[in-house]
Amino acid sequence: MSGRNTWIRSLHDIGLAAWFGGSLMGAAGLNGAAKDEGETDETSARIASSGWAKWAPLNAAAIGAHLFGGGGLLAVNAHRVAAQKGVAASTTAKTVVTAAALAATAYARVLGKKIELASSHDPEDHEKTAQHPVNLDQARRQLAYVQWAVPALTGCLVMLNALHGEQQRPAEQLHGMWERARSATPLIP
Repeated sequence: MSGRNTWIRSLHDIGLAAWFGGSLMGAAGLNGAAKDEGETDETSARIASSGWAKWAPLNAAAIGAHLFGGGGLLAVNAHRVAAQKGVAASTTAKTVVTAAALAATAYARVLGKKIELASSHDPEDHEKTAQHPVNLDQARRQLAYVQWAVPALTGCLVMLNALHGEQQRPAEQLHGMWERARSATPLIP
């Protein structure tokens, strides 16, 4: 396809950059600062929860931009996915990793919200926590792992984007389409 898709590609890439960078900064910077500044585990949890809650709407917008851009790129490159050998496999891998990153992000938010409610001074939050008791130590351990899973998974998406960029080179497209045609027709040498 000879047309440019600058806006769609920009939404895709900027959204992913914000998702990756925000999750990495949060896991390393925000959580580390909260641990350093909090006098108790409860205080550290409140500091970290406040920061993550402020980031959540921007993170949702970044993820939305990435998904919208990804859908647009898939639509304009559908012919390559079907005709160029290797593109369908890398697109499938990217879809699976994206789903895993979305699941990890959602699970991190759920765990973070549980910890936020359990460490709050607000009486309403204590009522909610009493209705749905939380094993705070277990939730903190799980959150520590899942918050690092998000930048790991989104980092994998950055690498898969690089692969897709390489697959778009004209020589790669020609070679990939030739290999696809050759594998579909066993009589071609």
